[in-house]
Amino acid sequence: MDRSDRKSGWVSHAWRRAMLAATAMAGLLAMASQASAQKTPPSVPSPAQTSSPARASSGTQVSRDLFTETAHIKSDLMRYLYLREVMPQLTKDDRLIDQQLLSTVEDELGLYDEAIIDFPFDNRVQTPVPLPSPTDWQAADAASEIAKLAASRHIVMINEAHHDAHTRELTLALLPKLRAEGFNYFAAEALSNNDTDLMKRGYPIASSGSEYLHEPLYGQIIREAIRLGFKIVAYESDADLLAEREAGQANLIYRQVFAKDPKAKLFVHAGYAHIDKAPGNLGGSIKPMAMQLKELTGFDPLSIDQTRWRDIGPMPKTEPYQQLYAQFPVDRPSVLISRLSGSVWASDPARHDVDVILPPSGHERRPHWLALGGARQSRVVSSEMCQRQLPCVVEARYANESDDAIPADRYVFLTDNSMNTLYLWPGEYKITSHDREGRKLSDRTITVDKPGS
Repeated sequence: MDRSDRKSGWVSHAWRRAMLAATAMAGLLAMASQASAQKTPPSVPSPAQTSSPARASSGTQVSRDLFTETAHIKSDLMRYLYLREVMPQLTKDDRLIDQQLLSTVEDELGLYDEAIIDFPFDNRVQTPVPLPSPTDWQAADAASEIAKLAASRHIVMINEAHHDAHTRELTLALLPKLRAEGFNYFAAEALSNNDTDLMKRGYPIASSGSEYLHEPLYGQIIREAIRLGFKIVAYESDADLLAEREAGQANLIYRQVFAKDPKAKLFVHAGYAHIDKAPGNLGGSIKPMAMQLKELTGFDPLSIDQTRWRDIGPMPKTEPYQQLYAQFPVDRPSVLISRLSGSVWASDPARHDVDVILPPSGHERRPHWLALGGARQSRVVSSEMCQRQLPCVVEARYANESDDAIPADRYVFLTDNSMNTLYLWPGEYKITSHDREGRKLSDRTITVDKPGS
């Protein structure tokens, strides 16, 4: 087994652990949502109440292991097609984890709307909370307000839904603002320590971490953090048990950052409940990573949740996200500020300091948010680039980066005579298309000028 095979095996194993943990949490929160629908009291479950769901959610044991079946598949497009083919063959019990696997691969391929539709889990409603009113609260830009709160902190942690790249937009916006506040370390769950040339190279490649990193916005987060001068930290634990994984992640961060640099200022991008500052969402009395990192360092993290108040497609107007958005129709990642005290709203203050509201995705060819507030420009591409070898993936890479660099954007064409849009920052790009086997079908170069130039 050569080094690349060992690296690939570690990355796939790390991805599997992350997916299992996310799905375990999905099971817990789904039960919480169901309890909410049955008019349970609006209180946070006690450890005793959550111990049973924790055991049920660890029923991530599946009769057909699609992680193993797809581990050898090198092409993201081929992995996607394989999952689409086998999904109808699965038992109902297998589909929770495997539909998340499918939607995550769709997310990596730029099929963002499809990713939301194909993972039916709704984690937005956990425990009932009173919704804020515009009389008492006003919306404000999340990145600007969080940067103010971060000024006096040593740790800022933000979470994502792994299959929803919209939860990466805010991290990208926060990087320069936190760097200006003295933050000098950036830790990302998707990275591995195997890519020793990452900082020198300046951009991630396909083997720099787990498959989450294949999604273009995640790749840009790493690229931008390096450009801004952050020291990049990989912290994935090799533990399989959820409690041990949380402890392992916290310890790895502590050893790599604060044990060497006690005055460090750290920005962490993680998944779901890793950023919780109290038990509950991971089941039983399991201490989340953020809670354990606080114990190790003595620094109280600024914890930012953006997985709860987000658009996941059609839903009734009585659903809490719809109600909140109707009161605060934001057009960018936003927080709510108290008109009386100036404090920032948190729906679950025991676990998070800040709740972020994400606007709806919109209904054009691809989600509206991909323009990133005008930072990226749209460029039309068509299935003609596929040379009638469908399906094919069309990718844009920076002209000065290697062919295995994480793309700046990508999209999959499934049918002929169709077109769609890539979203790109100003710069020089190589646009290529590849078939399911990864064979190049066509290529061209384009220049995206700065607006007004």
